Amino acid sequence: MPDLMTPWLCRDCLADGISAAHLSQCPACGSWQLLKHAELRRLAIAHVDCDAFYAAIEKRDHPELQDKPVIVGGGKRGVVATACYVARIHGVRSAMPMFKALQLCPDAVVIPPRMDAYKEAGYAIRELMLTLTPLVEPLSIDEAFMDLSGTDALHHRYPAASMARLATRIKDEIGITVSVGLSGTKSLAKMASDMDKPKGFHIIGMDNAADMLAPLPVNILYGTGKVLSQKLNAAGIHTCGDLARANSQLVAKLAGNNAVRLQQLAAGIDPRPIIPNRPAKSISTETTFETDISDLDTLAAILEECSEKVARRLKAANLSGRTVMLKLKSDKHKLVTRSRTLNDPTRLARRIFETGLLLLKDAVASDRYWRLIGIGVEQLDHAAHADPVNLADPDLSRIKALEDTVDHLRDRHGNTAIISGRQFANKSPRNKDRQGE
Repeated sequence: MPDLMTPWLCRDCLADGISAAHLSQCPACGSWQLLKHAELRRLAIAHVDCDAFYAAIEKRDHPELQDKPVIVGGGKRGVVATACYVARIHGVRSAMPMFKALQLCPDAVVIPPRMDAYKEAGYAIRELMLTLTPLVEPLSIDEAFMDLSGTDALHHRYPAASMARLATRIKDEIGITVSVGLSGTKSLAKMASDMDKPKGFHIIGMDNAADMLAPLPVNILYGTGKVLSQKLNAAGIHTCGDLARANSQLVAKLAGNNAVRLQQLAAGIDPRPIIPNRPAKSISTETTFETDISDLDTLAAILEECSEKVARRLKAANLSGRTVMLKLKSDKHKLVTRSRTLNDPTRLARRIFETGLLLLKDAVASDRYWRLIGIGVEQLDHAAHADPVNLADPDLSRIKALEDTVDHLRDRHGNTAIISGRQFANKSPRNKDRQGE
């Protein structure tokens, strides 16, 4: 029986062709980096994920660390933000407590996060993506979906070839590697990128997507957390095939409003489009302390600093927020959250802090110690709707003007150029902020 003929693409030289399925080496350059798939030239939905992003940037900027285990994160009381693949071999994972990570990998080099450097690289990668298609949906600073449908005529190459070239450009121009997943839907593209890390390029075709998914456990699907997976397993639904074939009423009873979507995903169906420039749902910042804190005044001073950072991020993004959220974590790792919705959206540090302080006083027990505090806003809105003139608060205009002046001075002279009396009186050692949106 003759070998089946399969489209192929060389990731190194971008040569392509149709050859026998057993072809393993590029006929043009000799590379072993071949992509082979029956749907290679048809699939157009990609997921791009930077490999160990923070750690990769650190190794790029510090070549002497190239072969060493690197952990990016806080001090001994913090958590792992990212671990390089050398550290991962030892069992280190993101969000792991730092003390546990160092137990597993005592020789690791621990580096505090440099968010400015990571943002710069992330934005540069985003710009490279946008040269291929305007349909880029960022998921975070280091990953995004891309829809390259209809771009063949513009770039004179099919999407898979464009993505292979993009991965090379990111390596050459940014100095880090990425993993690419290519398919016909967002969920399958994301799944594909996770299957071949680091420096991977994996393809999941649509013709046999349901068959490929059928034997896989249900927890591989987006939206099936630990609790739901346990519920499904208890009902005899263990695999994606089981879920796709299951009685819809039973799935609805177990998964609620997500039932239809989950059964579709299990069958390889995902109609969600790529949504470019998806707005942030919230803006927040949090701080983990080097030592536990119980004193309300000290917590308030740190909260004020965090509120100022959130306000500056809102102003930079031309946004405001209506709901203020407080986050606390006790020395026993118990998470406490509080929120309050304002009458009008705000982007003023003063209003964010005062609201957060009320929440803090309500949440904090006098005999309890805390290891983390965070503040944020959600229900984001345009800045034009923020802090309207209010006769009940005649000082609002003055506060706006004062904050604008303070922001200007900090932009020119640094964040510590002006600090409040509360912050000055309550200096406390703590880790650098971990910010998220």
